[in-house]
Amino acid sequence: MFRRREPVPFAFLAEAQRFRSNVTPPPRQRASFGEMAGRWLLGLTLVAGLVGALIVGTPALSPPSGTPAQQSQASQGH
Repeated sequence: MFRRREPVPFAFLAEAQRFRSNVTPPPRQRASFGEMAGRWLLGLTLVAGLVGALIVGTPALSPPSGTPAQQSQASQGH
């Protein structure tokens, strides 16, 4: 299969693949100690919330183990 060489209506898009800028972006600023501590604290808070929700919610998901299973009267044929 061959590609036809037709003029592109937007020639600047076709040439965008070849264009390279000689301008370098400015270097990124390092985050301050307060910003880094805030990010860590936010992350730890989110993880602690998820773990806490899992710990609190786990007993509600398990079936009761101390009592025998009750059957309704309909299942006994009454």
